[in-house]
Amino acid sequence: MVQTILRRDEVERVTGLPRSTIYAKIASGEFPKSIKLGARSVGWLEADIAAWQRSRIEARDGVAA
Repeated sequence: MVQTILRRDEVERVTGLPRSTIYAKIASGEFPKSIKLGARSVGWLEADIAAWQRSRIEARDGVAA
């Protein structure tokens, strides 16, 4: 199964978070870890970002995950 990998600029766009916040949240365990794609590039699985977004919506709405 092929999974879509989002690059950092796409992750920033779909989450609304700046780069510094993304990396701070990764360090604190609040955001999915990135996948190393090359010497100077990373990406995130689209499914992981979607799951993170769903968890934020559930937290807002008071829905148990």
